[in-house]
Parts: sequence; C-alpha cells; structure tokens
Amino acid sequence: MAKSANTEKGDSKKQTDNNTKINRKFYEDELRRLHFELVKLQYWIKDQGLRVILAFEGRDAAGKGGVIKRITEPLDSRGYRVVALSKPTEVERTQWYFQRYVQNFPSAGQMILFDRSWYNRAGVERVMGYCTDEEYWDFLRACPDFERMLVRSGIILIKYYLSVSDEEQEKRFHARAKDPTRRWKLSPVDLETRQRWVEYSKAKDIMLEHTDIPEARWYQINSDDKRLARLICIRHLLEHISYKDVTPGAIKLPPRPPSDRHYVRPPLDKHIVLPDPYSNQH
Repeated sequence: MAKSANTEKGDSKKQTDNNTKINRKFYEDELRRLHFELVKLQYWIKDQGLRVILAFEGRDAAGKGGVIKRITEPLDSRGYRVVALSKPTEVERTQWYFQRYVQNFPSAGQMILFDRSWYNRAGVERVMGYCTDEEYWDFLRACPDFERMLVRSGIILIKYYLSVSDEEQEKRFHARAKDPTRRWKLSPVDLETRQRWVEYSKAKDIMLEHTDIPEARWYQINSDDKRLARLICIRHLLEHISYKDVTPGAIKLPPRPPSDRHYVRPPLDKHIVLPDPYSNQH
C-alpha cells in the first residue's frame, strides 16, 4: 500500500535526524569495493546476454543523477547507456505513449539507466497538467501490463524511487542557485514543482499504489544523505541480479617491437601543438 502524502517528508526527516551523515572515508572505501563488483556484474551481463533496465524516479534534487553517475563510473561505456529524454516532440505526442522509451531499450548484454522514465506521466505531467485526466488514468491502467510484458520478454526491470525531504530539497535548490556550474539543474519546471510539494506527494502515492506490482516492484531509498543513498542503491542492484565473476584474468602484454630506425618524425611546428599554459606552475 502507498503511504500518505506526508509520509515522504516525515520518514526522510526522521531518518536524517536519527543517523548522522555517513563517514566520508567509509563511503569512499565502500564505493571502491562496490565498483569492483559492478565491473564483475557488467562482465556477467555481457557474458549472459542479459538486458537490464534501471528506472530512477524522485523529486527534483533527490540525487538521481548522482546515483547514476556512481553506478556508471567504473563501467565500460559500450555496455550501458544513460537515457534522459527531454519533453516529447510534436511527432512523439502523436505516438503510443511508451514508444519513445521502448526505442531506447537494451539489446543483449546492455544495461540502460533511465534518469526519469515513462513515469513522467504519473509525476510531473500529472502535477503540471501536461496530460489530460484520461491520459493519466489510462497510463496507470496500462503501465502494469506494459511492465509485465517486459519482464516476460526476459528484461530485468528494476525501479528506484529516491525520497528527499522538503528541507533537504530546499537546501539543494539554494546550493544550485548559487553555483553557476549547476544552475542548469534548475529549470522553470523545477521551480514550479517546488511550489507543489503536496500535489507531487499525492501523485507519488497514487503511482506506487497502481504500479508497485510483484513482477516489477518499487524500491524506495531515502536520499537526504546522498552518499548513503548511492551505497544503498548500488548494493541492492548487486544483490538483486545474481552474477558470477567472469572477469578476464590478468593480461600478459608481449614485448613491444623495436622502434623503426628508419622512421623520421616530422618537425613539431608542422602542425599545431597546444602550449602548456601551466608551465610556470609545475
């Protein structure tokens, strides 16, 4: 059953108050350990031809991007893709709602991470009035069947919802507003949804009530402590997918061939070589 609209705020505040922020040294050591396991998982996904989808949802500034970044940091970029779709085009608006997401689904051996997914319709589209009531309720009816079909087809679908308290979200918004390198994270829609906390809570509750199904459960993570949330998510992912270590053994490199004595390198000034602007600092 979904919780009440005030639960997200209450639970987040309680957990933050009762637990100090995770120790940075422990976080870095544990993240390094988990990164080794993520590499093993990626080798296993490729070896077995698995198709994996991770869907990340949550309020603005809940830390979705940070979790995704820490998952993908140690991985071979050829084996995963991060999908963060912008608003639909006029053509896409005429298509089946799920169509633009389906075309980004994984092939064998791939993992796709959705930074917001088809659940846009149950969240921001509902709250901001970007879809009609009919479209909204049709989505909630269709989504469970859609996801059951994905799972039956062999796709591993894992859905994460990052919960952040209103106090922590406000702190992060102010930090972004002050930092020129992060202001791009504050869109006009973000600022508008900031004014609609309760409406977003109600939409979340209804979404969970209709789409938390046995075949594709929602896994909620308190994200007031970003570092802790990242460790919890990565550890759950590693425990959720059974994998074996098929990492290749150590590679013994053969000796380099001797250099060609007849090769003459062109003069350096023949092409542009950027100067070192830090020469007086090292």
